Amino acid sequence: MAFNDIERKRCERDIEKFMASHRPPPHIRPELDLGYRITGHSVEIFEIRPSWRNPKEKIEHPVAKATFVRTKNLWRIFWMRKDLKWHGYEPHPEARNLEAFLTVVGRDEYCCFFG
Repeated sequence: MAFNDIERKRCERDIEKFMASHRPPPHIRPELDLGYRITGHSVEIFEIRPSWRNPKEKIEHPVAKATFVRTKNLWRIFWMRKDLKWHGYEPHPEARNLEAFLTVVGRDEYCCFFG
């Protein structure tokens, strides 16, 4: 079961706050921007860039993902490795809420999310 309307709005509010402070300046956004999507119980943050083969085409590069585990009331944190699979983020595998997840991503202490 996906998030209900209240949970989804709360997620969107927290992510929009994160995006407001982490997106690049407006004049750079055609070349590099951040986006997000909420699917089921997961929130994914990704970079948006022009394709090097066709600059008119935009591609997404995954940055971070959190999945809410309702039975445990916590978020599991993942990062995309070079094998293009999501892996648990070992330094902080879980977060008590979405804001804590976004704080971990924003700090990026081990350069796993933004390089």
